Amino acid sequence: MDNKGFISIEYLFSLFILVIIALGVLFYASSTIESSLNIEDAVTHRLILDDVANQISQVNSNGVGYSKCIRLPSDKGYFEITVERNSLTMEYGDKKGETLMMFANLDSEYKLISGKSYLITKTDEGIVIS
Repeated sequence: MDNKGFISIEYLFSLFILVIIALGVLFYASSTIESSLNIEDAVTHRLILDDVANQISQVNSNGVGYSKCIRLPSDKGYFEITVERNSLTMEYGDKKGETLMMFANLDSEYKLISGKSYLITKTDEGIVIS
């Protein structure tokens, strides 16, 4: 600014460049934060899926009559876990995750819904989830 109060073209141009740089940094930061939140969400749901698979495997490895109660968390959003044969599939939002259980071979297909409790029991016929 000169002594008459007018802003020079160079000052306006440098201010414009600074605003463009600041907007670029903000865009990059927001996409990085969104990416980290996506990763956190995926890891959280993966841990739930692995925990359910571990519980079923524990019941399977113990003798007939052994049972275990699990409660699926409801604070992580709505999700469904499909238990079939030797795999678990979790669907939440528009995402899907899957894990395998090596020695658990279930005869029926079960749907487990977040926020509910289930009893996993080993019987003579195999594993029953109720």
